[in-house]
Amino acid sequence: MSETSEGFDLGARLKALRDSHGMSQRELAKRAGVSNAIISMIEQNRSSPSVGMLKKLLDGFPMSLAEFFADDLKPRPQIFFANSELVELAGGPVSYRQVGKDMTGKAIQLMHERYQPGADTGAQMLSHEAEEGGVIIRGRLEVTVGDQIRVLGSGDAYYFDSRIPHRFRNVGSDECEVVTANSPPSF
Repeated sequence: MSETSEGFDLGARLKALRDSHGMSQRELAKRAGVSNAIISMIEQNRSSPSVGMLKKLLDGFPMSLAEFFADDLKPRPQIFFANSELVELAGGPVSYRQVGKDMTGKAIQLMHERYQPGADTGAQMLSHEAEEGGVIIRGRLEVTVGDQIRVLGSGDAYYFDSRIPHRFRNVGSDECEVVTANSPPSF
């Protein structure tokens, strides 16, 4: 096992470091010149790396041994998100996929939304403490904000105070795709 008497979990620390850099086991293995099976075994605490091996792995970030063992190792914020990493908040006829998992302390909530033909956010109007905006990527979306209603198409956009009751509805015959932002995150 790679856990010391003080409770330091080397495998978990290596995995957290790799994850915080958005790096796969395969990528770290390639950078360090080892097999990804070795990385997997170390992260699962099934193998304890030598100091030389650990140094070789940390050079892939790059990071010193002292930094690795420091108590205040802070993960770097994730900057890039693969399609598969977007977090599905609501599936079905209306899909809201959020960029990032934890919105704590974030100023903006960015989402990729999809509305199937005829889908809407419901008869009950939405209202929340934020401002929001969006750009229609494809399809047609009817946007109702208070007593104003407009059908928007590809390239059209909206921006409003989210405290005003609002709803969205796909009035087209094709899927509607929208990229939206809420500030602060409130959805």
